[in-house]
Amino acid sequence: MLIRVEIPVDAAGIDALLRRAFGRDDEADLVQQLREDGLLTLGVVATDDEGGVVGYAAFSPVDVAGEDRQWVALAPLAVDESLRRQGLAEKLVYEGLDSLNEFSYAAVVVLGDPVYYGRFGFKPAAAYGLHCRWPDTESAFQVYSLAEDALNGVSGEVAFSAPFNCF
Repeated sequence: MLIRVEIPVDAAGIDALLRRAFGRDDEADLVQQLREDGLLTLGVVATDDEGGVVGYAAFSPVDVAGEDRQWVALAPLAVDESLRRQGLAEKLVYEGLDSLNEFSYAAVVVLGDPVYYGRFGFKPAAAYGLHCRWPDTESAFQVYSLAEDALNGVSGEVAFSAPFNCF
């Protein structure tokens, strides 16, 4: 198993994984659109011994209260069904957070299970006066600070890239 930054040859494998993992086209179409629009900040893949894509985490830019503050969103995160519950998603998330930190990104947001993402250090975004456009997501909307002062004096709506409007 190898975890690394995605390269162009991975695109078809990522697409197939996302369609299998989610049982629909939405997430695969989202990543394809982010890629086409130049909005894929970072993609992290897990590949098996034959080079097949078995895990994926995508990170794309978000604006905070109308400003680019070097924040990104984590979405989607997927692991092949046969490899779930083995810590692969955790490795993908940590690899992504480490890479983003190296590139001086300030924070990461996610919409997901607070218990699951809390393990990585994500905290409720509402505690910092942050929210997103989707209703009834207060408990699921979370933030992870990469920079020491990333959450100081920041509040308002966190706007995801336009391709997320399909959700």
